[in-house]
Amino acid sequence: MQNIQFELRDNGIIYRNVGDYHLADTFECGQAFRFDPYKEGYKGFIEKQLCHITLRDAAGNAVPAVCDGDGGTMTVELIHGRPTEQLAVKIGQFLSLDTDYTALKKRFAKNEVMAKAIEFAPGIRVLNQDFFETLITFIISQNNNIPRIKQLCDRISENYGTKVGDTFAFPAAEQMKDITEQDYKDMKFGFRAKYLADAVAKVIKGEISEDVVKSLSYEDAQRYLMQIKGVGPKVADCVLLFSCRQYRSFPKDVWIKKAMAQLFPDGIPQEIEGFEGIAQQYIFHYARFNLKD
Repeated sequence: MQNIQFELRDNGIIYRNVGDYHLADTFECGQAFRFDPYKEGYKGFIEKQLCHITLRDAAGNAVPAVCDGDGGTMTVELIHGRPTEQLAVKIGQFLSLDTDYTALKKRFAKNEVMAKAIEFAPGIRVLNQDFFETLITFIISQNNNIPRIKQLCDRISENYGTKVGDTFAFPAAEQMKDITEQDYKDMKFGFRAKYLADAVAKVIKGEISEDVVKSLSYEDAQRYLMQIKGVGPKVADCVLLFSCRQYRSFPKDVWIKKAMAQLFPDGIPQEIEGFEGIAQQYIFHYARFNLKD
């Protein structure tokens, strides 16, 4: 992992030399829907493990963010499990601790507008989430708001996921294979019911495969995912960006379209080419709080 060292403890993992990380901006920016504030950090599932994630500064104080230098420490407590080196690597990858955000931000900031966006929220990271969960949650996200998305994701987890302590993991495809379109409608998924039923069926049958998606070029992977009913370019780009590390993916919603029109009327700046998806997170967050209607 990029400049990151980790140490296993009885009930978790400590990652040292962490910088450029803001927990709330990362977990509440609309890329993940099942992480919630908990004690001095956030709680959610990573690699099917229920985790409590906290950040501490160089002095050992619990903090919401470490965005200057690399002197921070991230602790991932496994609430119902025991750590291994393999799990530590996978959790680090999920949290994007293996990506050099310091170098990326320096590159992006050569563009004056990007420099402002980065300064506004310097600790956002793009998570590397579970493929199936990301696919389903972003189908749910269509024409929806974050509180409602979280509510629906929790509902499907409580009905079909595995109970872990006092909460439920998001179900795997096999756990959802018998859910009918009417079942989804009864759970208040509305027009998304037929899209969810089709997505699960295609994954179960092997018509949509994570391995295939990750083997394809960006353009081919986007077309491949759009075989699923209701999956257009925006949802496909979200899946590719947030679970497949296709950093060329550039999901466009109302805020991003407005941001591009106002901030980058000449198109995507060359400083972010190849990493448009990571840059998009800074642009999106900046646009939500700073652009005119």
